[in-house]
Amino acid sequence: MKRIAILSIIGLLAGVSGTAFAQSPSEAIDSITVTATRVPVALHSSARIVTLLDSMTIASAPAETVNDLLKYALGVDVRQRGAMGMQTDISIRGGTYNQVAVLLDGVNITDPQTGHNSFDFPVNLCDIERIEVLEGPAARVYGTSSLLGAVNIVTRKAAENAVNASLEGGSFRSFGATASASVKHRSGFNSVSVGYQRSDGFSHNAAGGLNNDFGAFKAFWHGEHDFGRRNLSWQAGISNKDFGSSTFYSAAYDDQFEHTLKTFTSIKSEGKGILHFTPALYWNHGEDRFELFRNAPDKYPFNYHKTDVAGATLNFRIESLLGQTAFGTEARHERIISTNLGEPLKNPNGVYICGLSRTAFNLFLEHHVTVGRLSASAGLTTVYNTGNQEGIRLFPGIDANLRITDALRVYASYNTSYRMPTFTDLYYSVGGHKADPNLKAEKLHALESGVKYLGRGIRAVATVYSNQGYDMIDWIKDTSVGDDAPWTSVNHTRLNTLGQEVTLRLTLSDMLGNPGFFFHSLSLGYTHQSQDKPLEPHLRSIYSLEYIRHKVVAQADFRFGKNLALDFSWRYIDRNTASELLTPYSLLDAKLSYDFPRLNLYLRANNLQNRTWYDFGDIPQPGLWLMAGVACKLPY
Repeated sequence: MKRIAILSIIGLLAGVSGTAFAQSPSEAIDSITVTATRVPVALHSSARIVTLLDSMTIASAPAETVNDLLKYALGVDVRQRGAMGMQTDISIRGGTYNQVAVLLDGVNITDPQTGHNSFDFPVNLCDIERIEVLEGPAARVYGTSSLLGAVNIVTRKAAENAVNASLEGGSFRSFGATASASVKHRSGFNSVSVGYQRSDGFSHNAAGGLNNDFGAFKAFWHGEHDFGRRNLSWQAGISNKDFGSSTFYSAAYDDQFEHTLKTFTSIKSEGKGILHFTPALYWNHGEDRFELFRNAPDKYPFNYHKTDVAGATLNFRIESLLGQTAFGTEARHERIISTNLGEPLKNPNGVYICGLSRTAFNLFLEHHVTVGRLSASAGLTTVYNTGNQEGIRLFPGIDANLRITDALRVYASYNTSYRMPTFTDLYYSVGGHKADPNLKAEKLHALESGVKYLGRGIRAVATVYSNQGYDMIDWIKDTSVGDDAPWTSVNHTRLNTLGQEVTLRLTLSDMLGNPGFFFHSLSLGYTHQSQDKPLEPHLRSIYSLEYIRHKVVAQADFRFGKNLALDFSWRYIDRNTASELLTPYSLLDAKLSYDFPRLNLYLRANNLQNRTWYDFGDIPQPGLWLMAGVACKLPY
C-alpha cells in the first residue's frame, strides 16, 4: 500500500496521466488513428480510453506473447494459469474474460465456446503492428460480445522485401523460433510467418512427470492488393497448442492436459472516396480436447468440442459537410458440437453427441461531427439473437471531446452493451459444475469522464467511470451446503463498479530536447476499482466478484547510445478475493537488448525477484524465468 500511495501522489501532483506506454514520440503516437468509434479518430481526440501498444513497445517489452504484453495495460486484468500464454484469462475494468471482444484487424475472432480460448491468436508477435485496447462498452464499434471492452490486433503491412528469423531459449528447457518473409510490389504485398514454442514447464505432478509443459505452433498469411478505386485484403492463420494443464480446472487432479486448434480466415474489400463501402467475410474454426487424466481416456473420457463461426459485415461511411456518418450490418452464425455442451444431437457424430447453434443480427448507425473545439459521436446498435427469447434490443451511446487548448482536452461518454452467454456458461454440467441453460444475456450501462493532456514529452489522462451491470454471469459455489457443492452458473441481478485511473508518461528525451539522453522515458499508472456486491463468507466466485482492487504499473526505458537498451516493467496487483492464496503481489520484469545493423541480441527476465505468486485459485506461477535470443532481418 505504501508503493501505491507513493506512485498515486506522483501522478496526482503531476495532475496528468497517459493512456499508452509506447516508445515513439508522444506527438507521433497520439496522431495515430484508432477505432474507438465507427468513425476512426486520432488517439488524442478520442473520447474513450484506448491503450495503444505500438511496434516499438512490443519490440522492447519483456514479453513473448500478446497475453504477456497486456499485463502492462493498466485497465486490463491478465490472470494466467500457465506461462507464455498457454492458458490465460483476460478481462477489462473488473469484468470477466468472457466479456471482452477479441479482434484481428477489426474482424471478430471471439470464441463462443469459452473465453479461455479467445486469446489463442493465430498470429506471431512479429506479425503485429500495434495492439489497441478499448476500455468500456464497445457494442457500437465491435459488436455485442464486447461488454466491457475489446482488444484489436492490427497486423503490419509489408514495407519491403525481407526475410526475418529469430531463435531463443532459456529456463525450463524453453525454446522458441519464428521465421517470416514478405514480398512488396507496386499494388500490394504478401507476407507469411511461422512460429514454434515449447517448454518442459515449471512444475511437475505428484508422480514426478511433466504437467506444465507445452508446445505451440502458429502460422499466418496476410496479403493486400490495390485495384485503384478499391483495396482487397485477405488473411489466414492457424494456432495449434498442446499443453499440460496441471491443476488448472481442479486441484484434485494434477495431470490434466489440453489440446486446442484454431483456424481463421477473412477477406475484406474497402472503397475509396466520399463513400467508403467495406464488405467483409470471415470464418473461424476451433477444436478443443480436454483430458482429466493425461493420455488415459480409460480413467475418464476426454471432452471434445468443435466450434464454427461464420460472419459477414457490410460497413458504409459517408463524409459530408455535416460530418461523417457510418452505418451497416453484421450477421454472425455460431455453432458447436461437443461431448457435453448443447442439446442432444438427432444424428450424433462419433463422440460428438451434443450441439447447439445460434445466429446474431446487428444493425448500427453512428454520426461523428466536429464543431469548433468540440467533437462528438453518437450512435446505436440493434441486436437480435436466435439463441434467446429477449427479442430485438437497442444499445445507444454518445461520446464527446472538448479541446480546451492544443494540449488539454476533457471528454465524457455514455455507452451500453450486451453479451450472450458462452456455450460453456449454458451447458457445462460435469466435473462438479452445474450450468443453467436458461441464463439471460448480460447488459451494461457505463458513464465515463476524464481529462487528457499532451505536451512536449508529457502525455497524460485521468479518468473516472461507473458501470451498471444487469444479469451479470458468474460461477458461484455455496460452501454452506458442503465442500462438495457444485459450481453453478448464475445471473447476478445487479452489479455496479466504480473505477478511477491515473497514469503519467514522461518522454525525458523529448522534454530535454536531447534524443540521446540515456533515460528515455518513465511511465506510471494506478487504477482502483470497487464493486457494490461484496463476497459473502459462504460464497466463492470464480470470476465476477474476484476483481482487481488496486493495480500499479511502472515502466522505465534506458538507451545507452544508439545500440544498447534496457527496459524495466513493474506491476503490483491487489485482488478482491476470498482465497487465502491470492494475496497482493508485485513482479519485476526486464529486457536487455543490443542492436547491430541487421541483428538484435537480447536477454529477457520475468519475475526478476523470483517471487512466489498466484493469479488464479491454488495454481502456483513460475519464479525467475530467463530467456536469451537473437533476431535478424535480411532485405532482398
